[in-house]
Amino acid sequence: MKSPLKLSTFSIPVRIYYEDTDAGGVVYYANYLKFLERCRSEWLRAIGHQQAELLHDPGIAFVVRSVQVDFLKPARLDDQLLVDLEVEKISRAQIFFRQTIRRADESLAGGSGELLSATVHLVCVTAAQMKPTSIPAFLRSQLEALQ
Repeated sequence: MKSPLKLSTFSIPVRIYYEDTDAGGVVYYANYLKFLERCRSEWLRAIGHQQAELLHDPGIAFVVRSVQVDFLKPARLDDQLLVDLEVEKISRAQIFFRQTIRRADESLAGGSGELLSATVHLVCVTAAQMKPTSIPAFLRSQLEALQ
């Protein structure tokens, strides 16, 4: 179940499709949250844990407690983006991330720099009752090694 990877930073590629855009031809703001979630899910998988397995045994889930997002520049149809995360802090029952979205090729139209910057606060909960609980020791020790 554990992975030898020590990933305190992580990145995934995302391409923008027509379904991701709004009537103005830019990425609809709520879709950025989906991209951030996808990156966190893939990061968890990369360190050796799948959400479905954690739901089953030990019966936990990670839920978003808060998100603060700064929308800096728009992304458009066919853009290739990189969604990044950095683990900022881990406590008994919480994980704090800094996440960014940027263009994969900064030489294209729109130039360089971040498109979005976010801080995301997750809380570990029991899957059955959705009540806060400690991150299981096997997972917390692995996560703390990432700090």
